[in-house]
Amino acid sequence: MKKKRFRFQWGAFLLLIFYGGLFFLLFSRMFMLQATGEVEGQELAARAAAKYSKESAISASRGKIYDTNGQVIAEDTLSYRIIAIVNEKATTDEKNPRHVVDPEKTAKILAEYIPMDEEKIYKQLTRVNDKGEKPYQVEFGSAGRGISHDTMSKIKAEKLPGILFINDLKRYYPNGIFASHLIGFALKEENKDGTFTTKGKMGLELTYNKELTGKDGKVEYETDAFHYLLPNSEKMVTPAKNGDDIYLTIDKTIQSFLEEAMTSVEKEYNPESMTAIVADPKTGRILAMTQRPTFNPDTREGDNMKWLNEAIEETIEPGSTMKTFTLASAIDTGAWEPNAKYMSGQYRVLDRVIKDYNKVGWGQITYLQGFQRSSNTAMAHLLKLIGEDVFFDYLDRFGFGKKTGIDLPNEASGTLLSKYPVERVTTTFGQGSTVTPIQLIQALTAIANDGKMMQPYVIDRIVDPSTGKTIQKHEPIVKGKPVSADTAKQVKEILASTLTAKDGTAKDYILEEYEVAGKTGTAQIPKPDGKYYENEYLYSFLGMAPVDNPQLIMYVSVKRPKLKQGELGSVPVSKIFNPVMLNSLKYLNVNPEDVKHVDETTIQDYTGRSAEAIQVELANDGLQPVIVGGGGKIIDQYPKGPQKLVKGNFVFLKTAGDVTLPNFTNWSLRNVLAFKTMANLEIEVVGEGFVASQSVSAGTVISDSSPIVVKLKTPAESFKQDVETPPEGETTE
Repeated sequence: MKKKRFRFQWGAFLLLIFYGGLFFLLFSRMFMLQATGEVEGQELAARAAAKYSKESAISASRGKIYDTNGQVIAEDTLSYRIIAIVNEKATTDEKNPRHVVDPEKTAKILAEYIPMDEEKIYKQLTRVNDKGEKPYQVEFGSAGRGISHDTMSKIKAEKLPGILFINDLKRYYPNGIFASHLIGFALKEENKDGTFTTKGKMGLELTYNKELTGKDGKVEYETDAFHYLLPNSEKMVTPAKNGDDIYLTIDKTIQSFLEEAMTSVEKEYNPESMTAIVADPKTGRILAMTQRPTFNPDTREGDNMKWLNEAIEETIEPGSTMKTFTLASAIDTGAWEPNAKYMSGQYRVLDRVIKDYNKVGWGQITYLQGFQRSSNTAMAHLLKLIGEDVFFDYLDRFGFGKKTGIDLPNEASGTLLSKYPVERVTTTFGQGSTVTPIQLIQALTAIANDGKMMQPYVIDRIVDPSTGKTIQKHEPIVKGKPVSADTAKQVKEILASTLTAKDGTAKDYILEEYEVAGKTGTAQIPKPDGKYYENEYLYSFLGMAPVDNPQLIMYVSVKRPKLKQGELGSVPVSKIFNPVMLNSLKYLNVNPEDVKHVDETTIQDYTGRSAEAIQVELANDGLQPVIVGGGGKIIDQYPKGPQKLVKGNFVFLKTAGDVTLPNFTNWSLRNVLAFKTMANLEIEVVGEGFVASQSVSAGTVISDSSPIVVKLKTPAESFKQDVETPPEGETTE
């Protein structure tokens, strides 16, 4: 048998070496992977997680804005976003297309439901990229967001292929036109990563955007290659953190009263603009604030409108409402003598002439009458008595010329002009220098609140909705005490007399059930060159009620209203102030029975107090005060207080100084004798009944002990004389 010879196979050997080497390398790689768990410097577990781990967002809600009673003013609500699938690859069954088949028809129908032109919708549905390729899907910007459920249902009923809806959140303002310039609005904005965030664009929505904005949460989970949830995989949930809720000082009911009145006057008088604020003088809380023209924050639609809060951000020349604080300065410095007289009509300042509104004035009148008639020259004379530097120091105390610090953006400061003498004078009656409406409200709190001036504010508190914990709480802040409590009381009484006095300018603001105090304003509107328009005015009223204990203060201005023939500018302003003040006081349960006029009133012991101030106070209470002496501090009175008197009774206030004889006509014997005793004068009384004549003229200063004869007649005697002695030029039959 022949033995086989071994033959070396090089080909087989090389194959063995090659595959053996491959096996060795593979084994080594597997060993290394098993040992280190890394590949190319990356963790395999991390790469697997990146491939199979998924994440979905949990949207956070923006914080809500509430009124002072917890009623919603702004909140997020469920809405929808439109998506159009435009790529044919999305369709696997031609009978049931999943993409937009007919862009022209789709554009035409969508244009009926969303605020976007048909042509623009069509371009969006048919657009391609730089390579001429169709995107998988398209959206329609802000026009395709915030779709209501009703609109979504109608579009779905059209059965348009390729049109889908995704749940979304939309900022919703349920009250429509409601403090719009105060609240502002918020809109969805696209982020760099393609997500959307609601951001404040104006008002409180902008100022408190950080607090209102929530933080989205997420859900993390694992899937297989086919995107199915892997068994036994864990879900990791990071909950969303909703934005903080903001509670305002605004009272929805009072705000609604104000909005309704403003809308009514806007329709009737078509003014250029209007501004109004209602506040609580005890705390500085703003209860209502609005302006016209305005807008609906849901649609942002408004005509001829300024995108700013005029009550805070715009300055005005306040007109005669400023006289309130000129008066307060005069009283607080002791310069106010209500019964002293001045010549009204004109007042010269170097080469300039200051005039009263009627150009000629009313002759020699008292300062009290001048204030009641809203005399500019009265303020000019008062400035001389107060002192210019002292007066501007008081304006600084009242907060004019600087920001109030209200918790709203872009507050203006206003400018007090004092460089030239005429500017200092015109500032006393509200022309030239500028203020903001919110400064007037802040300053009036001092008059209504016994001299204490309160800082205005609109944010009551900020609350974390998840815990209910209050994050910020705003408390009332006393900004100072520009005048004394006694001064504030006197100013209130004099302001009340502008409604009740015979020649008062504020009669349009009388309320039947509550006593109002306030000051009208008629400010000329300045031109850009510093001059003024002829017969074009900003009409306003700054007032409070009830006088004895003001619960509300209010500022209203109406610019360039279209007045009816012969109508005063106070009429449209009163059509806002009166119903809002009346309805708001009733809503707040301020009982008219506690403040309305009654047949009796109570006097107090006024010894040591200012006779002039008490004179105004008693007159407003329906009594007839008589100062016996030269004025100043009261050293005695009749009748003594405290006691109740029937309205119409005389009250005699004894002061030091020479006595000025009053007009005794129609005085009773009792009142003449009371005056005689208080004045310590030699008065001889002749007859019975009521005074018919006196031997010394009224207004005479009595400096000696000469006798004064006062003749009285009974009503019957007076009637008989009137018949027997007819007036000159008349005869009896």
